[in-house]
Amino acid sequence: MLRAPAGSVSSFRSRGTGAQSLRVPPRVLARPPASTPPWGRNAAPSGWAPAKEPTPGPDYSYMQRNLALELVRVTEAAALACGRWLGKGDKNAADQAAVDMMRKVLNSVPMTGVVVIGEGAKDEAPMLYCGEKIGRGGGEEMDIAVDPLDGTTLCASGRSGAITVIAVGKRGSFFDPGPVMYMDKIAVGPSVPPGAVSLDYSVSQNLGAVSKALEKPITDVTVLVLDRPRHADLIRQIREAGSRIRLISDGDIAGAIETAKSGAPVDIMMGIGGTPEGVIAAAALKCMGGWMQGRLYPRNEDERTQAIAQGYDLTKLLSMEDLAKGDDIFFVATGVSDGDLLRGVRYYSGGASTNSMVMRCKSGTVRFIETFHKWGKPSLTHPDV
Repeated sequence: MLRAPAGSVSSFRSRGTGAQSLRVPPRVLARPPASTPPWGRNAAPSGWAPAKEPTPGPDYSYMQRNLALELVRVTEAAALACGRWLGKGDKNAADQAAVDMMRKVLNSVPMTGVVVIGEGAKDEAPMLYCGEKIGRGGGEEMDIAVDPLDGTTLCASGRSGAITVIAVGKRGSFFDPGPVMYMDKIAVGPSVPPGAVSLDYSVSQNLGAVSKALEKPITDVTVLVLDRPRHADLIRQIREAGSRIRLISDGDIAGAIETAKSGAPVDIMMGIGGTPEGVIAAAALKCMGGWMQGRLYPRNEDERTQAIAQGYDLTKLLSMEDLAKGDDIFFVATGVSDGDLLRGVRYYSGGASTNSMVMRCKSGTVRFIETFHKWGKPSLTHPDV
């Protein structure tokens, strides 16, 4: 019997005969390279033409990176840390716990980030201050807008609706509020056409437009408003129009997002709130297909003077594109205390669970993620690590 050289392919049985084939070296079975024609180096046969290249399929060598799926660990860590202060009456301690953990985990994310919406100026906030560079490095620079604990009072008093939030976009994506910390806002969900409502319209006109878009009576339209003395006239006009009102004490980022949620409990958000929160809310609404408009609202003459000196137009209506530019935007929020948007942190023996919302503007994906954390396993998100 002939024997094949060492290192040959395994034997196989030929079809139909049952006879065992000879072991042959792999090089005997090898085909010529694809670039070599069957006739070798001789002239091609008459009338021959090369075959068309096949239509390429999906290129799995490159997968688009969804940064939001990495950032959810950031908001989870912040929520786990500040959630332990729920109802304990110390909003500063709750906020500091969220800031510390958010910054710690952000520095583990492979990106080069610049904080554009944060805890304030460098001399006011030792961490997550505006202009701080953060992240492990690599890739292009990104804008980072954070609110480590939206609803510090809610958390400290044990009330519902506190969340931890981060939005990220390409450098230059987010509006810089400058010295003006408040703005007038109006926000609606994707069922209301962009431009149907405006801060230049009367309250009754805006509510009528929402009523028409949602195909329900104006008496069934629900308006979300921050419960503040400055909104007394706004509340009066809403009541005169016949619409329902839902007042919230804090947390207008979650409030704005509520308008765009499927089966939303509110139809429109109106009133004056924080400018940084407005920018973050605009990023979220852009991911969800909602719409928002703002106008800077200086609290006093000093803010007005500073804003004008820095070139801000205080009469300009700020569109979605002004507040959150482009579609390369990611948004993540994790619940701290139970609310309509997200469930709060649950602590168990040996661990905890969190409920998060993860969104990407370019793809339009909205994910709700339930995560179970085990203290016995090493993880950056654990408050005690």
